[in-house]
Amino acid sequence: MQAITVKSRDAGVSGLTLTELPHPHAAENDVIVEVHAAGFTPGELDWPSTWTDRAGHDRTPSVPGHELSGVVTELGYGTTGLTIGQRVFGLTDWTRNGTLAQYTAVEARNLAPLPADVDHVTAAALPISGLTAWQALFDHAHLTTGQSVLIHGAAGGVGSIAVQLAREAGARVIATGRAADRDTALGLGADAFIDLQAEKLEGIGEVDVVFDVIGGEILERSTALVRPGGTLVTIAEPVTVQPHAGRAIFFVVEPDRARLTDLAERLRDGRVKPIIGAVRTLAEAASAFTPDKRTPGKTIIRVTED
Repeated sequence: MQAITVKSRDAGVSGLTLTELPHPHAAENDVIVEVHAAGFTPGELDWPSTWTDRAGHDRTPSVPGHELSGVVTELGYGTTGLTIGQRVFGLTDWTRNGTLAQYTAVEARNLAPLPADVDHVTAAALPISGLTAWQALFDHAHLTTGQSVLIHGAAGGVGSIAVQLAREAGARVIATGRAADRDTALGLGADAFIDLQAEKLEGIGEVDVVFDVIGGEILERSTALVRPGGTLVTIAEPVTVQPHAGRAIFFVVEPDRARLTDLAERLRDGRVKPIIGAVRTLAEAASAFTPDKRTPGKTIIRVTED
């Protein structure tokens, strides 16, 4: 089969190549998925898990990408809950070969059934963004109706889903980003927008929840905006400064079949809509890691035509 692989950490993005690999093996509780569409995170080549397995052993050549939508073609021993020929989407393990390949092995529990009326490209844009946004807002920050939430990077893959989920939950949503993101964020349902390059962040006053995807100075400044009893949640970096009389949490997204199923239903009825940018072929995946210009939306790799 064909796959995008990386062999040298020093080579970075230039080390991504289209390679012939053996067909993957389905271990116990695995399924083999024919990948129709895949998503990736541009910073994956900096993750230790891209280069080593759980025991710390080198696992190159490794296949990046950890979001997929496709069709089950094989069941491993003991696998339950899925069937051959079933349409699925989900999130693959960080320390195993990923989704920028024609076929990949995935633990069945990391996948959810995909309704027939949801296309693979749209579904592949949802697992990391949708699960991250949900877990940040509701599992960690416990956002409820009537509260206020500040969402950084509101026009990005994760932030855009967070805006939609928070709005649906009845929260007051303050979005941030660049000036060019204003219309997108407000169109998603944000009540207000702050241009981080031209407007004063501190002018918004205190909020119940801050959801940060940027880190650095923005993360540090945001701690002062959390009202007593509130929560700051970040996926950018471990927290070093705590809000006064509040909580600060750093987390990494986890697979969740039940939540993926719920997000798929939201896709079907229009309550959640990922922002999809470029759609590239597998042969173009390497260049997609270093786009010539910043484009709105998440880049998706179409691996197999429906």
